[in-house]
Amino acid sequence: MKATVTLSAERRQDTGKGAARKLRAGGRIPAVIYGHGREPESLSLSQSELDKVLHQIAGGSTIIDLTVEGALVQALIREVQRHPTRKIVHHVDFLEVHAGERLTLDVPITLVGSPDGVRNGGGVLEQFLREITIEVLPRDIPERVEVDVTDLKIANSLHVSDLQIENAKILTDPKTTICTVVAPRVEAEPVVAFEEEEETAEPELIRKARAEEEESEEEESEE
Repeated sequence: MKATVTLSAERRQDTGKGAARKLRAGGRIPAVIYGHGREPESLSLSQSELDKVLHQIAGGSTIIDLTVEGALVQALIREVQRHPTRKIVHHVDFLEVHAGERLTLDVPITLVGSPDGVRNGGGVLEQFLREITIEVLPRDIPERVEVDVTDLKIANSLHVSDLQIENAKILTDPKTTICTVVAPRVEAEPVVAFEEEEETAEPELIRKARAEEEESEEEESEE
């Protein structure tokens, strides 16, 4: 299980686009927390603190100790909204979690090792699935799912059905392919186009035939 990170927040009363712009101008980011039947509560976060946290965690699978004006709440980040071009965080959604509540979330997949088919056969490892959906208690959330690909040969694949995650139920379709080692791509030899040699003999014969006909005509006229 990955270590939790901490973040502090303040309650906010003003909502709407205008209030959100004022918050961002002052170095704070609007947020909301919900879950367990509670009414959604509007918050604001320090932009610098939030940036540090987002660089520490991967996706929405890290438990955050969120302190809201002195009250500690454990939460997951459910959504991060960013500016479409500048990628600056505009808004964050938090989901409150409790120790005994099973969660459904996506966990990143990390491929470990160099496949036999790559080392000895010149193949290429292609990864098709980068996250897997699981159901798990907060204390058992893995930081990532590591998949050992060392023994994969050319044309070998790994599927979700090959995985086992301790204390978690895998929800992703077991038939889904995670990765495959494909054969090396063979580049076709360039086709050299040869231009057909111009047939020069035939015009010469034609010219020769014409010359002979002209000579024959002259001889007949002289007779």
